[in-house]
Amino acid sequence: MSANTIPLNLFRNIGIIAHIDAGKTTTTERILYYTGVIHKMGNIDDGNTTMDWMPQ
Repeated sequence: MSANTIPLNLFRNIGIIAHIDAGKTTTTERILYYTGVIHKMGNIDDGNTTMDWMPQ
């Protein structure tokens, strides 16, 4: 299904912008968990968050 055939009301995009070490990843991880998108919250110190998918 191409993006042109998906109705706009089905999109759920948000942007989280802040300075370094402001809690963007932690906040995003909590949002994903509490909305049921993920079933286990990751931890930044453990390197297993959903949003930090790039190797360091």
